[in-house]
Amino acid sequence: MRDKEDERVDGGRRSWLIATTVAGGIGGVATVVPFVSSFAPSEKAKAAGAPVEVDISNLKPGDMMTVAWRGKPVWIINRTDQQLADVQKADKEVADPESKNPFSMPEPDYTKNEFRSRPEHKNLFVAVAVCTHLGCTPTPRFQEGAQPNLPDDWPGGFLCPCHGSTYDMAGRVFKNKPAPQNLDIPPYMITGTTLVIGRDEKGEA
Repeated sequence: MRDKEDERVDGGRRSWLIATTVAGGIGGVATVVPFVSSFAPSEKAKAAGAPVEVDISNLKPGDMMTVAWRGKPVWIINRTDQQLADVQKADKEVADPESKNPFSMPEPDYTKNEFRSRPEHKNLFVAVAVCTHLGCTPTPRFQEGAQPNLPDDWPGGFLCPCHGSTYDMAGRVFKNKPAPQNLDIPPYMITGTTLVIGRDEKGEA
């Protein structure tokens, strides 16, 4: 008689444990699903990584515009003949004149030249405006010559306001500066008066 009562108690206990476990499992699923779904990229995040089309029809020689791509500022500069000459002038002063050491992305093959631009549009310079030292945004200092925080023989380029790194008009860092590498060049292509950042002949970045 006692054995049957024990069996009933044990059976009731097992049923309670199973019900509790199932309920806990359901609660666990309810907790995990919203958490996992939070890893799905938002529409805004998708847009941040998409190619960006820019109308450059009004970009005159010497002008610069800044657009956002992947949440970072990107410069588009229509360099003058003098600014291209300044790039050549800086060849011996920059740390990596041929950009052999990329920063955070591989440099496109078509910009692996002295001007770091497409040969058919060598005046157009496209670069990610993020200092390779600690991520500040350099400021344009296109004027040549002596200026505050710059050498007397300054050839024109960019100055990072955070720790004084300087870059030439091709985004190449000058020697003996905190920044270890040249500015990144994103993949891009030019069709008529439209410049597309983040896409080229090989597809999207």
